[in-house]
Amino acid sequence: MNVSLTKELSVYQLVMGVQVPPKPLSLSPATLLSLVRAQIDLLIEQQIAATLWVKLPPDKIWQSELARYKSSVGASSLIYTCQIDERGKGGDEGEGRVNASSSPSSPSSSHHVSIHLPPDSQLRRENFLMVLSPQFCSLILAHRPLKKHKNQTSGKVNTNKNQPLLIITTVEGRVIQQVLNGIQKAMSNDKPFGFGGSQSTPSAKTATPSPPGVYAAESSPILPASFICPSAPQAALMNQLLAKQLLRQDEINRQIIAVRSTKLQQQNQELHNKEQLKDEYLKNMCQELRTPLTHMKTALSLLNSPNLKPPQRQRYLQMLNTQCDQQNSLISGLLELVQLERNLEGRALESVRLSDIVPGVVSTYQTVAQEKGIILTYTVPTELPSVWCVSGGLRQIVINMLHNSIKFTPIGGQVWVRARIQGDYVQLEFRDTGIGIAENEIPKIFDRFYRVRTAATEDYGGAGLGLTIVQQLLLRSGGSISVKSKLSEGSTFTLELASVGDTPRAIATEND
Repeated sequence: MNVSLTKELSVYQLVMGVQVPPKPLSLSPATLLSLVRAQIDLLIEQQIAATLWVKLPPDKIWQSELARYKSSVGASSLIYTCQIDERGKGGDEGEGRVNASSSPSSPSSSHHVSIHLPPDSQLRRENFLMVLSPQFCSLILAHRPLKKHKNQTSGKVNTNKNQPLLIITTVEGRVIQQVLNGIQKAMSNDKPFGFGGSQSTPSAKTATPSPPGVYAAESSPILPASFICPSAPQAALMNQLLAKQLLRQDEINRQIIAVRSTKLQQQNQELHNKEQLKDEYLKNMCQELRTPLTHMKTALSLLNSPNLKPPQRQRYLQMLNTQCDQQNSLISGLLELVQLERNLEGRALESVRLSDIVPGVVSTYQTVAQEKGIILTYTVPTELPSVWCVSGGLRQIVINMLHNSIKFTPIGGQVWVRARIQGDYVQLEFRDTGIGIAENEIPKIFDRFYRVRTAATEDYGGAGLGLTIVQQLLLRSGGSISVKSKLSEGSTFTLELASVGDTPRAIATEND
């Protein structure tokens, strides 16, 4: 079949070109769907065999309406489906191709014609359903306007794809006739075509007049010559159509309300969960702040004893000093966590090399390790790729991890830091021969204020916020942290950071 539609064809412009055009309304795609469904309901109920010109979204929810009509009335109908050809600009450049091949959903190729439109067609921003039959003619048209505005700084024209749909629905014969005439002018064919008239075939062999009517191919008339578009449908049909539109719109409204209600319930649940977390956070914070104060108050009351011996006085003074350090550590950790959570989303990711950060931090902690008799070593190959991390976050991560490893490793132990490539990620491993973590405590160690319980007499102190901060920084950077540990044998923390060239998980999730 040698038929094409010019890229300049626009059903919206044809409709707006009539004298006193119907007024378009700004409506949602859901409303457009309800109008299409109501139209199909009427055609099926009245068993109206019509010629349909269709361009609808490719989604199943839209195409199922055509399938519903074809399964009921399709044997005696003819459907022209227009679709944008996304396969490129080859072939008839600038023209739409008509193929009389059946789609999987069409019952017969003789009753379904696919019209492939060029990628730059004016119809790209339009969807429509035009029904043509002696009993009933109608047009439902949706147009998404291309809003243009100039950027004042660059002067470039920007487009906004989130414009509302301008929807026109009409049964006026004069408007539909205008669209038919426009389609006729937009078609080119080796065979004659016309609407309500006759033309001769431009052939050297014969000049026999062709039968009147609009032709899409040699034996496939778009409409018979006797077809007359009624000026308006019968009142009974209009009443039925309006009733069906109300029913379909009510159905759509109920679905929208159900979706919104579910979304509101989810939002309310999220707010409730956040309030519970906030209350739990404040409760834990108050408890953590009160514990050192209670110890300090006890030490002060004991220092007032008149019979206190010098060794006892020294012990209580040491208790005061330790608890003051604990209080200071807790407050500093809280301030760091609050500042981190407040500014974390706004901190940009940067490309950083582990070999530029890890050696410097390790050398800083060598003195602390030597004081405890701990062997501290690292292996960070310089050829490792750069990784993504929030600005300044990698140094903060390494400091917290090394501090924990050394703190929980007894005298004479060892701490290793090792980096290696693992797929699209770079692994940074902190392994120690420390006190280890009980299996039932591992899921809790990243919680705020949680400190590992130990039977040892040594008080390791700390605010229980270091691992929480590390996890927050890694999550924002698209990385992760995991741990393997056994009591009295040590722990291995494995950190994964996305290598440069790979999209971090955090960014990929936001874009999806």
